[in-house]
Amino acid sequence: MNVAPGPRTRVVLARLLTAGTLFFCAFPTLAQDQQEPAPLLLAALQTQSNSQPAAPASSSKQDSSSQKDSGKGKNDRMFFVMPNFLTVENESQVAPISWKEKFVITSKGAFDPYEFAVVGILSGIRQAENAYPGFGQGFEGYGKRYGTAFADQVDGNIMVGAVFPAILKTDPRYFQLGKGKFVYRFAYAFSRIFITRRDSGTRLFNFPEFAGNATAIAISNLYYPPADRGFSSSANNWGVQMGIDALGNELKEFWPDIHRRISRRKKTSGVTASPAD
Repeated sequence: MNVAPGPRTRVVLARLLTAGTLFFCAFPTLAQDQQEPAPLLLAALQTQSNSQPAAPASSSKQDSSSQKDSGKGKNDRMFFVMPNFLTVENESQVAPISWKEKFVITSKGAFDPYEFAVVGILSGIRQAENAYPGFGQGFEGYGKRYGTAFADQVDGNIMVGAVFPAILKTDPRYFQLGKGKFVYRFAYAFSRIFITRRDSGTRLFNFPEFAGNATAIAISNLYYPPADRGFSSSANNWGVQMGIDALGNELKEFWPDIHRRISRRKKTSGVTASPAD
């Protein structure tokens, strides 16, 4: 028997569809990036190797230190709008982060202006559909819908990215593979839903992902109308949220490649246009 998705499930499905659209629209760019060489980058590296002496050891240590620090406060946005503060591109040179840093970085993403805007749009959709009639209509009804939607995303982010990682001593960051064929990297990104990294660097089943989302949904049952509570509704929301997080891993894995490709195109356009100025 098919069960129609509830309002919360439709909202997270909308998020899943949006993220999926962004990923597959960027796929042609990613494919070109893997097939075509980067002439400007290769030329720059060749020129540098021919004209510059080897860097001293102290400089190498500083570079390594800066790469370690960059993993703690990465200020990047996927497609230039979506917060991407928990992605690390070089896991071999990144030190673990403290439990305080886990809360700081996760909260930075949860309370990012992008999230406020997205929640506002989704709350408007709920208002138009008259989801949760108990909330009523008008400004008061919209405020209740906005508050519950924002609480949903904050609870989920904090539980998955801070509370459970702090308790279980795991690293909430996504460690990009960054090499290999597309299928292999795609499978790796999906597998990070089930596998996480301890602060010590070893692997562990991703309890924070499963338990964190389940806890957040259980908390949401405290402030949603009784008609929208229950095991069936919670299970549907949990499954969809896991799917969103899996797709989020795919975006985190391939966004650096897409970003570099876009930046390279801008540089190429600038070099081509400069003689005509």
